[in-house]
Amino acid sequence: MCRHLAYLGPEEPLGRLLAEPPHSLLRQSWAPRRQRHGTVNADGFGIGWYAPGDPVPARYRRSGPIWADLSFADLARVVRSGAVLAAVRDATLAGADAEAAAAPFASGRWLFSHNGVIAGWPDAAAPLLPALPPVELLSLQARTDSAFVWALVLDRLRSGEAPERALGEPVRLLARAAPASRLNLLLTDGDTIAATAWGDSLWYRTEPGRRTVVASEPYDDDPLWREVPDRTVLTASRAGVLLAPLEHPAASPTPDSARAGAPPSPKEPCR
Repeated sequence: MCRHLAYLGPEEPLGRLLAEPPHSLLRQSWAPRRQRHGTVNADGFGIGWYAPGDPVPARYRRSGPIWADLSFADLARVVRSGAVLAAVRDATLAGADAEAAAAPFASGRWLFSHNGVIAGWPDAAAPLLPALPPVELLSLQARTDSAFVWALVLDRLRSGEAPERALGEPVRLLARAAPASRLNLLLTDGDTIAATAWGDSLWYRTEPGRRTVVASEPYDDDPLWREVPDRTVLTASRAGVLLAPLEHPAASPTPDSARAGAPPSPKEPCR
């Protein structure tokens, strides 16, 4: 369910990232190659991007399919950014909350997306309600599982937790409460990216010191793409990528070999 992408690097037109590659996010809206659940992502889309000197991102979101939006082509052609988060949506509940339910969700400098589902929503999430202040529950941006996950993450970010922990702890809590959930989360503040792989595909490509892309699936066949193992938390910047297992909260991230430009190891093939 859903496909998403985050980019950090030199300024590029949005279209070069989202529409021009042969397996772009635009194409993934109707023909994803590695999506494990669902086949078409036509229940909305969104793009968030950062302008130089402004820490608060802009967003463009719609409730319909990205291929049917007549303004997307113009926007993608003229808007340039060095930090982007975009998503196409396959809704857990079709039509729920329309544009308000389309990622990326936003607060302050943060952009967020959820690829997946809380199994048994909403009943399975009820035990986690006490983890949120009442005002956060009353301020949910949509009545969807993704909006609830975002509220859990945002509450931790506001308390000062590091991005990888702000993602990782809600994933563990939700996985215990609803074990069949799929919880691929993606977060950026325009300088860093944090993401989780839990139940669906996640890939990245990095040119250390220049650019990094984290995405549900590769948008081309460049051999730099590497798959993130399931149940992993990823942190990234323009300098490179760090991976750590999500099942061990005390584990500290270790540099991945791709930071040094090394070829993929036999245990983590680049497909």
